[in-house]
Amino acid sequence: MTNATWAIDPSHSEIQFKVKHLVITTVTGNFKEFSGSVEAGDDFDGASIAFEANIASINTNSEQRDGHLKSADFFDAEKFPTLSFKSTSFTKDGDDFELVGNLTIKGVTLPVTLEVEYNGTATDPWGNVKAGFELKGKINRKDFGLAWNAITEAGSALVSEEVKLIANIQLVKQA
Repeated sequence: MTNATWAIDPSHSEIQFKVKHLVITTVTGNFKEFSGSVEAGDDFDGASIAFEANIASINTNSEQRDGHLKSADFFDAEKFPTLSFKSTSFTKDGDDFELVGNLTIKGVTLPVTLEVEYNGTATDPWGNVKAGFELKGKINRKDFGLAWNAITEAGSALVSEEVKLIANIQLVKQA
């Protein structure tokens, strides 16, 4: 079994995060600009994965909130223009996978574990071999220095510490 190189197809992929706001609703955001590569055999077990997102491309459907997220209160996009991930293991867990790696946000690198659902491989009408995955996990934003918050009159946090990570990724096998 020889390894192949795969690249994220950004037009068929999305990188999202979800954060509770006022403890009563969830705000969803995404990164519009990202890239990644995978070195893997046919079954993807043991794959090596690298990913990077452009912080300036953050989008929560609120220009004011996006600006605040790019500021030093959160991501500090001017000083830290990207976030990145590098896998340390990608192992089969039943029918799916467990992805462990180092996530770097705002200059802080910490290990994270993501659940990965493998959705299969297919060839598109132009002969490109594609593979689909859905990734889920969560982090504590304060662990990465994203510590800004405000307290409401009722005493609850404006923004939760827990951030849910969700990615739907389509890979394209490179020639």
